[in-house]
Amino acid sequence: MTGQALAQRETTETGPGTSAPTVQVIEPARGWIGINWSEIWRYRELLYFLTWRDVKIRYKQTALGAAWAILQPVMTMIVFTIFFGRLAGLDKQTAVPYPIYVYVGLLLWTFFANSIANSGNSLVGSSNLITKVYFPRLIIPMATVGAGLVDLGISFLLIVPMMLFYKITLTWQVLLMPVVLAGTVLAAVGVGTLLSALTVAYRDFRYVVPFVVQLWMFISGVMYPTSMIGGKWRWVFFLNPMAGLIDGFRAAFLGVPLNLPTLLLSLAVSLALFLFGAAYFRRMERRFADII
Repeated sequence: MTGQALAQRETTETGPGTSAPTVQVIEPARGWIGINWSEIWRYRELLYFLTWRDVKIRYKQTALGAAWAILQPVMTMIVFTIFFGRLAGLDKQTAVPYPIYVYVGLLLWTFFANSIANSGNSLVGSSNLITKVYFPRLIIPMATVGAGLVDLGISFLLIVPMMLFYKITLTWQVLLMPVVLAGTVLAAVGVGTLLSALTVAYRDFRYVVPFVVQLWMFISGVMYPTSMIGGKWRWVFFLNPMAGLIDGFRAAFLGVPLNLPTLLLSLAVSLALFLFGAAYFRRMERRFADII
């Protein structure tokens, strides 16, 4: 049977001297449909195992293993500190030392960028699984984002010694961290599911996504404070959800001033991205097994 199994109905067959066996017919749903959360919950163990599968594959046969989760943002931080901090003079624009300012922003950005890049190719990479057994396909890009959360947790280990070195203390704003992280996960799942569905139909997106991710970083305030963006373009700038979320993440850990309106705007855009990405994914889901 081709297509996605999204709708189910039961029929009963009867005859002389026979029992009434229940036959379950699985049919693809059509049009725009919502997320079946109860079905995803039933397959939560599969989500867990796919997440750990992605983590293990990522660091299989590597000499440094999970240390790469720390090395990637650290090396980027060093490059940004030299070229943007010292040479471009951006270290004079931040209220806290520039290296930790950049590192905190890179933590959230690296998680988001890796999540959407890996999610975009997740369905194509799992083609054998998709064509042989039924399960909610939305689990595949969600598992990829879950694997990114593991890397993010490892990267967090360096924040504590950096805060001690620069004598930065936590404030009440640290309570914002779960909210900001939840918004980033929503944005990552939304964009990741959208890209994964598009990549199945148009393989060109495998080459487009890395280029878009690089450009996206430069308009997200990773290496500069968003206070430098002024005038009428400021609200347009914060329609990029990562701009407000990175600002909120820095406010949570570094105690820099919090811009609550822009954070709320970014959270709203993240939710909209999640709903649209998941809805488009579900609309295209029935065709995955046929064209992948």
